[in-house]
Amino acid sequence: MSARLPASFPPRWPRLLLLLLLLLGAAPRPRPGAAFYLPGLAPVNFCEEEKKSDECKAEIELFVNRLDSVESVLPYEYTAFDFCQANEGKRPSENLGQVLFGERIEPSPYKFTFNKEETCKPVCTKTYHTEKAEDKQKLEFLKKSMLLNYQHHWIVDNMPVTWCYEVEDGQKFCNPGFPIGCYITDKGHAKDACVISSEFHERDTFYIFNHVDIKIYYHVVETGSMGARLVAAKLEPKSFKHTHTDKPDCSGPPMDISNKASGEIKIAYTYSVSFLEDKKIRWASRWDYILESMPHTHIQWFSIMNSLVIVLFLSGMVAMIMLRTLHKDIARYNQMDSTEDAQEEFGWKLVHGDIFRPPRKGMLLSVFLGSGTQILIMTFVTLFFACLGFLSPANRGALMTCAVVLWVLLGTPAGYVAARFYKSFGGEKWKTNVLLTSFLCPGIVFADFFIMNLILWGEGSSAAIPFGTLVAILALWFCISVPLTFIGAYFGFKKNAIEHPVRTNQIPRQIPEQSFYTKPLPGIIMGGILPFGCIFIQLFFILNSIWSHQMYYMFGFLFLVFIILVITCSEATILLCYFHLCAEDYHWQWRSFLTSGFTAVYFLIYAIHYFFSKLQITGTASTILYFGYTMIMVLIFFLFTGTIGFFACFWFVTKIYSVVKVD
Repeated sequence: MSARLPASFPPRWPRLLLLLLLLLGAAPRPRPGAAFYLPGLAPVNFCEEEKKSDECKAEIELFVNRLDSVESVLPYEYTAFDFCQANEGKRPSENLGQVLFGERIEPSPYKFTFNKEETCKPVCTKTYHTEKAEDKQKLEFLKKSMLLNYQHHWIVDNMPVTWCYEVEDGQKFCNPGFPIGCYITDKGHAKDACVISSEFHERDTFYIFNHVDIKIYYHVVETGSMGARLVAAKLEPKSFKHTHTDKPDCSGPPMDISNKASGEIKIAYTYSVSFLEDKKIRWASRWDYILESMPHTHIQWFSIMNSLVIVLFLSGMVAMIMLRTLHKDIARYNQMDSTEDAQEEFGWKLVHGDIFRPPRKGMLLSVFLGSGTQILIMTFVTLFFACLGFLSPANRGALMTCAVVLWVLLGTPAGYVAARFYKSFGGEKWKTNVLLTSFLCPGIVFADFFIMNLILWGEGSSAAIPFGTLVAILALWFCISVPLTFIGAYFGFKKNAIEHPVRTNQIPRQIPEQSFYTKPLPGIIMGGILPFGCIFIQLFFILNSIWSHQMYYMFGFLFLVFIILVITCSEATILLCYFHLCAEDYHWQWRSFLTSGFTAVYFLIYAIHYFFSKLQITGTASTILYFGYTMIMVLIFFLFTGTIGFFACFWFVTKIYSVVKVD
């Protein structure tokens, strides 16, 4: 019986992008000193036991990663479960991104020799006495994990071991994980993976997958003397109640654990491994089968491209209308040379004496602009590197590591921008400004992150950041980011204040009564709709990759959406700013920041909708963690989009008032 499991994964991506992602990881023909590889992505050659050498390994190590679930935000280390443990073995070093994402890669007791097949080989046997409190606790934790559909994640030669099964429309989906087990409810309803076999039918019973059939595919290197390279590892989870645990034969009924079982329970873990040569798949394109197997979602490629075309067309229209209208305005204003004409000023020229008046709460705005600039540059550079293939799925944790390191190193532009604008707003408390730029926004993010980490610690989750890593993050912040922010602020304050094209009047002009559409709140709410419209489809895939543990690889498309978001935020803010200036409302600074920044509020609303409609997360801790981490993303997105809007509006206002004649 084929597994018809519900799936919601990113659609098929053209082969061109897959080649782009792995371009730099592709290996030319082996020639000493000739090849260039990404760090940690050089191919490993394998050969039979009798042919092994320093360049060609015989032993294949299988590593285990954390276990996670789509029904819980709490991942757990492999050692938290009572599975077979490795007697010895070196734990691979993890980068900062892997630690922050809660990845915990450890050696496993599963060891293979290249091209040596094994059938029903025992790994270990676990015995539980339900009368003993410790054994009962271990068994209950195992049952709870099966109930929440926790998944194993195994790694062979830096490749995920995949479980391939059929989904809708007869397509095959290759999942980089497989479940611990499954549960049949007391009403006889098969939950999750229990649908794969009709043998799972006992009510109120757990079935544990204690056996795996592993198939390792390899490609022989062209020269032949260098052995072979692994190109895929696939498994099929099975359940067997081994009658002879010391000499298992992998036959008979499945390994069931009744919810009311008592006495002694024995679970024997076994595996079978086979090797198959695949001449079609090359080492450089070995991730393709996982990415290409992802079935279509309800949102088809056509609808995504269609929305992009609409957004681009709309942006073009907005830009054209603005240029034509402004051209007429400027021509008309510049023809008013006589005194009588000057008295009849109207529209946006009328507020030229107040347009660069410092805003209220200028300190806070300048701090937000500094932090937003830091995030904007960090996002651009990270996505650019991701497009080049440096941050592909094969390079684990690289995306997060790159983002954190860039954020730390970009303290200088943050301090510089905050100082420049604070000085132009007439501010003099430079010490307060630089301290707030260094600590306000990063402090809010760290405080939220630390509270979430305390919850993870309390739950015993592997996603809890170790104390040493927290100290390292604080050291990066205090010892590198803060001094760089001070350096940027020093140069920002040292420079002369930004020169404006028009002088500011001493007495502020009274703003006339505004219509409903030109009042601040309606304008701000309307301003965030267009930018959100161009990202919400991509947002669905990003949230899927974070919370549904799906592989995200569409960085080329994401970079395109990022550019469109910047253009759309800029144009929407400029358009609304123009309408407000024509209505003689010159308070544009905060309004421009909040107009495009309001996109983050739509992001939050969508995240709430996604939680209730798409996720099956249960438990108070998981719910708090979801919304806690979402608030961090919303704050970062608010600063990012708000800064784009302000800079666009600042450029627009400076430009239009520099080309009109003002007496």
